[in-house]
Amino acid sequence: MASATGRRHGAVALAVVAAAGMTVPGASADDGVSTGGGVVHLANVPKPEALDGSPNSDLAFTGDYLIGGNYDGFVVYDISEPASPTIVSEVVCPGGQGDVSVSGDLLYFSVDYPRASDECGAPSVPATDPSGFEGLRIFDISDKANPRYVAAVATDCGSHTNTLVPGADGRSDVVYVSSYSPSEAFPNCQPPHDKIGVIEVPHDAPEKAALVSEPVLFPDGGHTSTTGCHDITAYPARGLAAAACLGDGLLLDITDPLRPEVVERVQDENFAFWHSATFTNDARNVVFTDELGSGSAATCNERIGPERGANAVHSLDTSGESPELEFRSYYKLPRHQTDTENCVAHNGSLIPVPGEDYFVQSWYQGGVSVIDLTDPDAPVEVGHFDRGPLDPGQLVTAGSWSAYYYNGHVYSSDMQRGLDVLKLTDPRFEGAESVVLDEFNPQSQPELPNG
Repeated sequence: MASATGRRHGAVALAVVAAAGMTVPGASADDGVSTGGGVVHLANVPKPEALDGSPNSDLAFTGDYLIGGNYDGFVVYDISEPASPTIVSEVVCPGGQGDVSVSGDLLYFSVDYPRASDECGAPSVPATDPSGFEGLRIFDISDKANPRYVAAVATDCGSHTNTLVPGADGRSDVVYVSSYSPSEAFPNCQPPHDKIGVIEVPHDAPEKAALVSEPVLFPDGGHTSTTGCHDITAYPARGLAAAACLGDGLLLDITDPLRPEVVERVQDENFAFWHSATFTNDARNVVFTDELGSGSAATCNERIGPERGANAVHSLDTSGESPELEFRSYYKLPRHQTDTENCVAHNGSLIPVPGEDYFVQSWYQGGVSVIDLTDPDAPVEVGHFDRGPLDPGQLVTAGSWSAYYYNGHVYSSDMQRGLDVLKLTDPRFEGAESVVLDEFNPQSQPELPNG
């Protein structure tokens, strides 16, 4: 089994490309763009050359900076002028997935493809190699132009995603690691993989980060398709988390961040792959997503229909002895896409209009959808940003991986075309600009002002 250790990295092969003040033009970025509902496309920054060979993944935000994950590393952007983002640095450190979370000067980076060691320059190895490394990398980003690799923690089956939860003592972070797809042939990823990893990271000594527990979420077995979890969204202020675990949707009590406990579980015959989740600000509703076709299939069409590859809105009732989730409705992208556009529900966040429930969400080549969740029985699209297919002649995996609202703008991580910046000009979203965050990890929801 893979062991978890905190390691010092005094001389790690870490390729950092400093690019202070560099703006990368995107002259062809608007080809085939369609917008609606007052959505304005302000900027596109193509992927930098050092990371152009791999897809972009998730985003995290700190102050005037955005961290963009990539399967081969990450990019630090200066977004102090949202209409003109600049690349501050690029870190080449391959490992697959590249899910990111940020906490002060620390960056957590998911590694889901085995490497020969935890060094940044280590070559890939097969999952059958017992000495292969997968798990969580930790970087010090206090100097945005020169991120520094400080620790690595190995976890069973690697880290497909990671979720930040503030430690109860205020002096550490807790990171939940989700992963899946075990095999008897994989020495570091043995079935049944019915657990998550819990890593504790001391703020003043991140090199001592360590795996502290592996809570079993399915002691009696989950859905037949459940072999771990894909993603967890925490709502620390409410002591809750929602876990999307392939065949199951879970509600967790995280009052003690080191000991998450399952308090509710739901399944859905229309869901192929429980992928992610988002709470409404009042925690009265939870939006789960179904990644039908693993994100690489064309599922936003009349043939697939409106109830598969969709969002499922559940109401959350906490009035009884145990919380309960009740299904309310599906939301599927209303704009049919072509057969050469992979499209399915993916990552999004709330638009922080006080007292309202608006949501912005990526749909791969379906683009970005702005959704009104006010009526959980009838969510509706009120705005969008959409490009034409990357390749009209064949299905190529591309499009918006994540779309998140942060301090007045929407930032979209396009797997192939780079970073997009959008502005919402519809008057209904004006109140959102009053909400200014110092830091934002979409999988660790902050409690927003109610207005």
